[in-house]
Amino acid sequence: MENLDEIVERIHLDFETRTKARDQALQQARMLTRHCAKAIRAIHRDEADLVQEHLDQAGRLVKSLTSNLTDFPDLYYAGYTQDALKEFAEAQTVRALVKHQPLPTPEELGLNYATYLKGLAEAVGELRRRCMDIIRLNHSAEAEHLLGQMEDVYGILVTMDYPDAITGGLRRLTDLVRGITERTRGDLTISLRQKSLEKKLQSLEEKLDRS
Repeated sequence: MENLDEIVERIHLDFETRTKARDQALQQARMLTRHCAKAIRAIHRDEADLVQEHLDQAGRLVKSLTSNLTDFPDLYYAGYTQDALKEFAEAQTVRALVKHQPLPTPEELGLNYATYLKGLAEAVGELRRRCMDIIRLNHSAEAEHLLGQMEDVYGILVTMDYPDAITGGLRRLTDLVRGITERTRGDLTISLRQKSLEKKLQSLEEKLDRS
């Protein structure tokens, strides 16, 4: 028992260090999630400068968060940290897909593959929202393009047939992506048929007026 005090002191020091690292990570994760949410909102509003501003700040937080947790892998892979990093992947991929730009790679974003894929999966929900907004404005060609991207993402996700322990529960998100894509395809099909019918009726009215 002679060295008990020394052992306890080391434990206290370790716990104090880990607690500070955890508190900082929680704060940064919340800020990261907030910036990503604001970036996605700005994407839907076509506010390019605001999108870039929030993504730049989010990117700095990702680098800081990753660097600060280098010595604490369990905190880095904790749910709150990975959820925030997933939001970053989602915001970055939504921006790229909406703007017809190449997708950023996991390496460019500083993310592991499972987190990147989960962010890509959740981006499909934002693409559906974009599609619905476009349909309301009668921009069918762009809506069809976005639907094609949603189908491409689903096509990639279904190839990731690995255990959930490896992918971080990607299979459940893949099923959600399938449902979202199918609903969007149905909505777009109805919209296109309605638009075609309206054109035919308008053409018929014009012919009747000329007769």
